[in-house]
Amino acid sequence: MPDHVLFVCHANLCRSPMAEYLARRALAGRPVTVASAGTDAVEGLPMHPYAADIAAETGEDPTDFRSRRLRAEYLVEATLVLTATRRQRSVCTALAPSVLHRTFTLRQFGRLAEAAEPPGDPAGDPLRAAVEAAARARGRLQPAAPGADDLRDPIGGTAADFRRCAEEIERSIRPLAALIVATG
Repeated sequence: MPDHVLFVCHANLCRSPMAEYLARRALAGRPVTVASAGTDAVEGLPMHPYAADIAAETGEDPTDFRSRRLRAEYLVEATLVLTATRRQRSVCTALAPSVLHRTFTLRQFGRLAEAAEPPGDPAGDPLRAAVEAAARARGRLQPAAPGADDLRDPIGGTAADFRRCAEEIERSIRPLAALIVATG
């Protein structure tokens, strides 16, 4: 089974679906699957229209996307859990404490991945090696300001607000993709 990244936000309508689609494009050709869920999601809702527009730009059709409520099994199955906010990271680790060391906010992981030193021998598991390398970098970086790890929710905003959120997601995903390439 390929490695698996799970993106988590509040309702699984905006941030985590955009991250899912943007990461799928960034990680194309790698043995990594990507999914998303929401801590407070209502099951079965379509993606927000502005988020769907951004997801469609990845070349995939988001028409069939449906929101999913976060479940412990989704967390346990994931090699890496990336949340939109610190609150959602806390919800994830409370729901499945065993995922503590592989659960980060998306922005936090992006910073850690940029600072990480790729391992010499990933033993055929580049995502797991990337997660371990980023976790080791945690001890070398100064803590971020409170809120610097949170990804602003664009819900209720304009298409431009969604675009800014997507750009922040992409800035945070690029170091993850680069670290996976470097380890694999």
